[in-house]
Amino acid sequence: MTPRKAPQRKRAPARPASRRAARPRAAQGENGLSRTTATAILGVDALWGGDVMNPSGAGRFVADSWYSDEPLPAAYTHPAAARLRGTGGVAARDPDRAAVDAYLAAVDVPRAIGELAGAARAMGGPRGAYLEALAGSCEVMWDLALEVLGRGPEVPYERCVVASTGRAPEPSTPERKREEVTALLAGAGYPSSSPGGLVAAVDAWRRDRLVPRGSIRQLATAFVAELEAETARHLAPHLPPSLRAIPRANIEFLPIENAWFSGSMNYIGRARERDGSPRYEATYEVNAALEISVPEFAHLVSHEVVPGHVTNFALAQGLYFQGRLGFEASVLTMNTRGAALSEGIANNALLMAHGVTEVGEVPDPDLRLGLLLALLQDDAKNQSSWLTWQEGRQREEVARVLRSDYLCSEERADKLSGTWGRHPLLGRMSLPAYRAGSEKVAELRRRHPPEVILPALYNAFGLVDLVTIDQLLDERRRASPRRPRERRRARR
Repeated sequence: MTPRKAPQRKRAPARPASRRAARPRAAQGENGLSRTTATAILGVDALWGGDVMNPSGAGRFVADSWYSDEPLPAAYTHPAAARLRGTGGVAARDPDRAAVDAYLAAVDVPRAIGELAGAARAMGGPRGAYLEALAGSCEVMWDLALEVLGRGPEVPYERCVVASTGRAPEPSTPERKREEVTALLAGAGYPSSSPGGLVAAVDAWRRDRLVPRGSIRQLATAFVAELEAETARHLAPHLPPSLRAIPRANIEFLPIENAWFSGSMNYIGRARERDGSPRYEATYEVNAALEISVPEFAHLVSHEVVPGHVTNFALAQGLYFQGRLGFEASVLTMNTRGAALSEGIANNALLMAHGVTEVGEVPDPDLRLGLLLALLQDDAKNQSSWLTWQEGRQREEVARVLRSDYLCSEERADKLSGTWGRHPLLGRMSLPAYRAGSEKVAELRRRHPPEVILPALYNAFGLVDLVTIDQLLDERRRASPRRPRERRRARR
């Protein structure tokens, strides 16, 4: 069903040209690369029916933000683009092929992708690797569009997953998390002795702690305040001083009816203060029918707001306007390795807020249980993708597996096996990214001290993705002189 439109919010007026000085001049260059990047991303976005300027998540798709104050390219402004967006692009039930052809006659999407890849290879370094991976993801999304139209071969599943995660596809392994959930449930008074009994125990636990539909906004506000205080203690001190004053949770919660998604964080970032500086604003559209417990909702708020997505993107916007990140940081692009890292940060956000690395270190048993169920849902997203596209299972069978093995609610199992799982792009590129990101960020946080890994994750050393963050950390390690004690140990 089509979700109703979110209430229209007043948009801030365009920033006068005289205020562009708020961003350092040195960072306003690279116009050719910026135009190429914008055309590649927004060209693919238009093909899939996305509208980056739509304030609602119901209208966005591949390109998920535009806060640079740069003029939109012809890939968005051409009349053929508006026509294509209006038809739903190639993802529509019956794609308007004439609209597609008119758009491709006006905008050379594959040329832009090729030019972006070439510029990235010539650039080298972590930024070049980031841009090359971005171009690779756009190329896969282009080829998937041709496949849907019957104008190209079927895109191999492995190629899709590697493009969005940097690693080959694999099935999920939920057994350890299920064992921990079973033990925590028993301790809370919900024992079980069989798989069916475990599902029933989770349902009972969730039902007894269900978020009241009429209280979503108030509960979210309370959790944001709590998580912001924890983030100020455990994350902010490790960030550069220039980032600590940036608002980390400027968000409005908007419950919506009949949404096909559980929720959508929409980073807007276009409002400006009088001096031209950003306000870092976002909205979160949450499905009013969402069946979620209060502990799971705490994880959701940490994931979507602070220190998750809103914090992550606000800091990136701050770095962009300080001239420390390139244009590519201002267009959040789904189904990329950068997006996968963002999901990994968000899925580890509750742990980062509390200053711990393991679920077992969270002091509240209910909160631990909610976090484990949320991580199992990310495993379920990956498994839905695997079963659907690698093994060719039917939707009904996939839904049963997600319900029994990954303890998803019926609502989640239905959407992950259907609307999401069988989508030609989301099912093959987006769903595997959540688990891959979660595992990578957890592993990085175990290997590196917070003063090293936290600023790296939040792009303070340069824009990174799920793969290039290792390259950046290695370069920084080699460039940093060893301390005297380390040198003495090396001599011995």
